[in-house]
Amino acid sequence: MSIGGCVLALQGNGCVAIATDHRLGCASSFGQRIAGDFKKVFKVGPRMFVGLTGFLADVNTVWDRLRYRQNLYEIKENCEMSPEAFTTMLSNLLYEYRFGPCHVQAVVAALNACSLQPYICSIDLIGAPTKKDSFVFCGNCDKQMQGMCETLWTPNLEPEELFVAMSQTLTHAFDRNITSGSGATVYLIEGDKIMERVIDVRMD
Repeated sequence: MSIGGCVLALQGNGCVAIATDHRLGCASSFGQRIAGDFKKVFKVGPRMFVGLTGFLADVNTVWDRLRYRQNLYEIKENCEMSPEAFTTMLSNLLYEYRFGPCHVQAVVAALNACSLQPYICSIDLIGAPTKKDSFVFCGNCDKQMQGMCETLWTPNLEPEELFVAMSQTLTHAFDRNITSGSGATVYLIEGDKIMERVIDVRMD
């Protein structure tokens, strides 16, 4: 069973946003919806989130092993894991299975705990990271999100502007892709707070 759907992260001026839809679909029948409240974005630190899309069993396995390795790291080092260290750990985990890869793609969005600098990165199914200073995404409607992000994203967006750009990108991208939708959740990460907002998008 494929999760379907997508995860998108945008970088702003001292803030980042990560969002996902709620749809759980079936890979053998793209129009078939299994659930409309499925969680794909997970909080892994005070200012850090990871989004996972792909094959449902692999997503659950990767998430469980990520939490295990992160807990070991933080117990051994006695400090919060940085976004760069978390990305490296996730990349190494996926690369271990490169000859029989986990069908999982990931997006990491965070603010650095010390400098509060925005950080976004996407990781493919064999662990190759792509760090950017604009936007990253993974999932089924990547072509639709690529076009919308290139149209709506501009450098140094303020938090509210970033949320508007994210909402419009998701709304228009989901209208053009049958495997995504059923509502969406946006997490806006700033230096002193995290805002979670649910937006209405196509529900079929």
